Amino acid sequence: MKFALIILGILLIGGLLLEIGLRLFVGLGDPPLYVADSLTGYRLAPNQKVRRFGNRIHINQYSMRGDAISPQPSAGIWRILLLGDSIANGGWWTDQPDILSAQIAHRLTPHLPAGYQKPEVLNASANSWGPRNELAYLVRFGLFEAQVVVLLINTDDLFAIAPNSVQVGRDRSYPNRKPLTATSELLQRVFIKPKPIPELQQLQAEPGDRVGANLEAIRQIQQRVQAAGSQLIVAMTPLLREVQPPGPRDYEQKARQRVKDFMQLEQIAYLDFLADFQNDQTATSLYRDHIHLSPVGNEKVSQAIATAIQNHRQNPTALKPENSAEAIDSDLW
Repeated sequence: MKFALIILGILLIGGLLLEIGLRLFVGLGDPPLYVADSLTGYRLAPNQKVRRFGNRIHINQYSMRGDAISPQPSAGIWRILLLGDSIANGGWWTDQPDILSAQIAHRLTPHLPAGYQKPEVLNASANSWGPRNELAYLVRFGLFEAQVVVLLINTDDLFAIAPNSVQVGRDRSYPNRKPLTATSELLQRVFIKPKPIPELQQLQAEPGDRVGANLEAIRQIQQRVQAAGSQLIVAMTPLLREVQPPGPRDYEQKARQRVKDFMQLEQIAYLDFLADFQNDQTATSLYRDHIHLSPVGNEKVSQAIATAIQNHRQNPTALKPENSAEAIDSDLW
């Protein structure tokens, strides 16, 4: 009996140490949570501060990745709003100071317009958002009096479906409550295979012209930005396979041409990274997987966006839709 109690005690202590280690050093047991939203489909739950795999994740009261803000910028603040998906958000793999919005703000600091002391780049983003989610976010919360709005999309976003909340609380990548323990989260991720969500599969088969629907969302974003007296810049990053031979697939090339024609028609400032990434001799180093950017990729994109913001502020007609990232003037580089 005494021996059994000793074994039980050892197991309990070992389990406790494992739990503490997983929480402190790995960040399991405390994932960022999501909430369903009738407009955006879903968004990050407001007012969170968590640490995952050593990286800090701060979510403010408006579901942005960042610290709390006021609805209006303070005197001397040059406010910019970044809209996007997981590329803009940075996910669990990016520490808070290294997300794109923070890098853009850092690069803009030496190049502020007269009368401003500090740039403030807001980051309204969530995993797998597309243009229709991002439009819905503006409908929900507005522009926060941002003087420049940057919509960062990737090629896959052109085919994004309409906003929905089916995955919230059902897909482990979109939890709506904390796991019971860090150990249980580890066991779930190692031993339990994610199950398909039938309703989501049906939604992902959305018929009709998805590219057209997402371009229409961008047009409505442009209308809201113009109505607020602000400026819109749309930037698009490619998938990894697009920057490698043979390049984008036929349907992607057609969609890309539609985007270029649309931006020209609507006179929206457009920044396409495809040619720039293709011409990079170390293009694979720009990615951490098939779609998300590495720290090197984040640096390259943040530099180009900061340059585009500065150039567009000085001359709104300079960043024409036919230009690529490599064609941007390099005053900020």
